[in-house]
Amino acid sequence: MDGIGLLEELRERDLRFPVIVITAHGEVPLAVSALKAGAVDFIEKPFAGSILIDAVLAALLSWSDAPAADAETQRARQQLKLLTAREHEVLGALVAGKSNKDIAECLGISPRTVEVHRARVMEKLNVRSLSGLVRVAIVAGCKV
Repeated sequence: MDGIGLLEELRERDLRFPVIVITAHGEVPLAVSALKAGAVDFIEKPFAGSILIDAVLAALLSWSDAPAADAETQRARQQLKLLTAREHEVLGALVAGKSNKDIAECLGISPRTVEVHRARVMEKLNVRSLSGLVRVAIVAGCKV
């Protein structure tokens, strides 16, 4: 059984343990699947020890404080409201796993402009990685 299968099995059995997915193959579709299946975080190898410690602490806090999940959802939705229409388009394409080049072609803009929008989205959502960006989108309830 792979990690996604385990997450799905835990959900089917209604076992609400906080799960952190750690992988050396951090493609966006895998991150989306893991987060949709209930993972609280998605970490790509190699990573600094502090990243794992922060993820474990956040997972434990989320497990012990269910009302905080509602607050996290509201916070993520508020963050998404800060995005412009174009930034929403870029976010949707990133979460769908598209490359900057593909996004640029689809939106009729340059890859450099996509990079600028991507940087602004990450800044507004207060994330440092693509997996963090995907997590905020999923927590906010964006259709992926």
